[in-house]
Amino acid sequence: MIDSLTFNHAARILASISADQRADTALRFYFESHRYLQPPVKRHISRTVFVYFRWLTWLDSKASAQKRLEQALSLQEAFDADPKVIKAEALAARAVPEWLASEMETPADYLRQLQRDPALWLRARPGQAAALAKSLFAAEVTELAPDAVRFTGVQDLFKTEQFKTGEFEIQDLGSQLVGLAAAPKPGETWWDACAGEGGKTLHLADLMKNKGVVWSTDRNAKRLDTLKRRAARAKLFNYRAELWDGSAKLPTKIKFDGILLDAPCSGVGTWQRNPHARWTTTPTDVAELATIQRQLLETVSGSLKPNGRLVYAVCTLTRSETTAIANAFTEAHPELEPQPVLGKTPQLTIWPHEYNANGMFIAEWKKKK
Repeated sequence: MIDSLTFNHAARILASISADQRADTALRFYFESHRYLQPPVKRHISRTVFVYFRWLTWLDSKASAQKRLEQALSLQEAFDADPKVIKAEALAARAVPEWLASEMETPADYLRQLQRDPALWLRARPGQAAALAKSLFAAEVTELAPDAVRFTGVQDLFKTEQFKTGEFEIQDLGSQLVGLAAAPKPGETWWDACAGEGGKTLHLADLMKNKGVVWSTDRNAKRLDTLKRRAARAKLFNYRAELWDGSAKLPTKIKFDGILLDAPCSGVGTWQRNPHARWTTTPTDVAELATIQRQLLETVSGSLKPNGRLVYAVCTLTRSETTAIANAFTEAHPELEPQPVLGKTPQLTIWPHEYNANGMFIAEWKKKK
């Protein structure tokens, strides 16, 4: 049974969500207009909303909003106690939309992972993961990435002294692995072509030890403003932020040692964190985004130096946006040689159930001399 405060807020948020507005966006808008809510209350409300969409197809559509919320939380409680209480067949039929089967494998372990609360990952400054984990108390390091810290506490991280002084960024483990795959060296010139709010730009800049430069481009000026604020807090200055809409008119004529294309995608890899998107993403979205991804790869690849490296990353797992894109690009560009990703295969899939992180796909090429 959920408390009345959480129910009232969650019910209002659910009523405001539509196919045109993501649940996380609705939550952000709601909390901006209800600033008096304390962080623990916000977390409880957010979790209730996400649990609702996680178990949406199990709920009685004719029941009241309160009853459906109670059903969802009861299912979550039972699943957390014993994941096998929900049969694999039921998960395959209900946890994801039917069309997904034509785009990717959906093993039972993956589907079970989608029904769990997602991990919260932090990226410490290089070499400081153990110290950060100790200072935050409820946190632990991992062998999967040298600077990754999994936070398990309840305090408001944005109000901690460690955050204010730039000792960490909130960045999912999957995203951190992209930066590690890029592995830029101090003094190099890199291009983060679809930088967004700068999570990967800051990681590249950190790995470069504030030497060299990262060109950070995005079509959204507000995102770049956020990038600049984050960089200032982290005391990272080896970047240059520029608007770029993805067109053939490039932001610079510079040739780069490395290019990271974290392309727009369907976000299927984030469905554990954003379960509402399972029911709003369509095959048409996937097809349209795949077209954009192909175009962006073609556009940015011409800006590589000889021996330069191109890293393609998407937080999705669909074939149309991952292996199909990478294979076709390799076939069309014999001058670009596929490279091992993180010492493994030229194409690496980060599965949520294997890494306890967002699903990611990473491919890498090196331009021949």
